[in-house]
Amino acid sequence: MQIEFKKSFVKMLDKSPEKIQEALRERLRLFEKDPYGSVLHNHWLTGKYAGLKSINITGDWRAIFIEIRKENLVIFLLFGTHSQLYK
Repeated sequence: MQIEFKKSFVKMLDKSPEKIQEALRERLRLFEKDPYGSVLHNHWLTGKYAGLKSINITGDWRAIFIEIRKENLVIFLLFGTHSQLYK
């Protein structure tokens, strides 16, 4: 699986605390091994993010992505707290 990061994702990540950045790196390692591992809570979104998926980074932080199966590609689009993303 190929993983890419949109500029918007990287900007949001750069603004997050170092502890959260480390948590994301760990979750991405898990994601690469098993994208559907239970700790990630990989799930489809509804509403304004319909068609996208999300994984949990910590109790409050999320990473939103799109999965393009035909190309074996995952593109991470947005990163932030639950309240930042779902307001």
